[in-house]
Amino acid sequence: MTTTPKPRITVLGTGYLGATHAICMAVLGYDVLGVDTDRAKIEALSRGEVPFFEPGLPEMLRKALDTGNLSFTTDLAAAGDFGDVHFVCVGTPQLRGSAGADLTYVEGVVRDLAPHLRRRCLVVGKSTVPVGTASRLTRLVQDNSPAGTEVELAWNPEFLREGYAVADTLEPDRMVFGVSSAWAEEQLRAVFAPVLDAGTPVVTTDLATAELVKVAANAFLATKISYINAMAEVCEVTGADVQDLARSLAYDSRIGGRFLHPGLGFGGGCLPKDIRAFVHRAEELGVGRSVAFLRQVDAINNRRRARTVDLVREQAGGSLAGVRVCCLGAAFKPNSDDIRDAPALDVARMLKEEGAVVAVYDPEAMDNARRAYPDLEYADSVMEAASGAGVVVLLTEWDQFRSIDPAALAGVVDGRSVVDGRHALDAQTWREAGWTYRALGRAG
Repeated sequence: MTTTPKPRITVLGTGYLGATHAICMAVLGYDVLGVDTDRAKIEALSRGEVPFFEPGLPEMLRKALDTGNLSFTTDLAAAGDFGDVHFVCVGTPQLRGSAGADLTYVEGVVRDLAPHLRRRCLVVGKSTVPVGTASRLTRLVQDNSPAGTEVELAWNPEFLREGYAVADTLEPDRMVFGVSSAWAEEQLRAVFAPVLDAGTPVVTTDLATAELVKVAANAFLATKISYINAMAEVCEVTGADVQDLARSLAYDSRIGGRFLHPGLGFGGGCLPKDIRAFVHRAEELGVGRSVAFLRQVDAINNRRRARTVDLVREQAGGSLAGVRVCCLGAAFKPNSDDIRDAPALDVARMLKEEGAVVAVYDPEAMDNARRAYPDLEYADSVMEAASGAGVVVLLTEWDQFRSIDPAALAGVVDGRSVVDGRHALDAQTWREAGWTYRALGRAG
């Protein structure tokens, strides 16, 4: 058990990562102040409203507020006075017109916080950044803080999976502490004492390694996903079955079955932009050849979207002009309302561009989808989306879609053709109900 006094925590940025971190740390018994420039978001969180969909988080927010451990503000001066450990949890989106990461928000919040740091404290980055960022931010915060070198910087990458963020915060499979001193490590161990006391393994390392861990992990996962989808491309021209191939590979303990799932590929706010930023940074450092394969990983992933459109077009008889297509899914993955780089909506967009009349339904992402793609049609249920459809295409593998009764759906469509973009449906069940079933990497 740690003997370091329990630190007071600020969380800078209350988006998906920051709000989750702040709420969970408060539930663990810490005094936490969430900070954001978006007053509407702060007011919503203070009322107990989570501004995005994440299972279990609204209940955790209510619990955290009820304890009195959690509060929110837009005042960075208050944050500087309050916190012993300041977590930076702002976004690092892809730069417009570049593959690099946009560090505007990370650099901005550190620069703005620094003048309010008047005593010894620790600033901890959780955002995903290019390697070398932490070293530059250390100079930035120390040069602009009244406390100077009394302010230290550490890196503690996040490994949240959307849909499982609460469990991943409270019961992570590992923690990584990138630090420059024993004191910084002591502070992090004090912050995460309940998690560490439960037996969570810790890797204590330098700043650069901690920065690399998240992008290296995402690059590996993206590679595994694109690998099986590359095999799906081979299966399609040879008549092999990619599901049977994946199942056979998964029995090899050196390979394993996790993320070895063929289909439409990955999307969201992390994997696509992170692997692009990784390649961009490696090229800046002169080692671009070492990760050049990630360009092909990205290309394979994007080809899956076009190939899904091909299958829908084939099911429609060779042309999509005027064909009504039911698109099941908008979020980039189930248990999320996140549509950033969502394969589902990209496919829906491409179908519409070819003249299809597209109706989209998703259990949670409808509002976000409408704002981003206002020219698509949206339905309030599976049956409404499928009404009159010539082709049904499953694009996000929600459990609700897995359990669709194909016989019932047959009663509202014009054509019994389904394209399973996620290998989520039982092909035999659908075929026995009179449907033509197609999926990437499997024979028709």
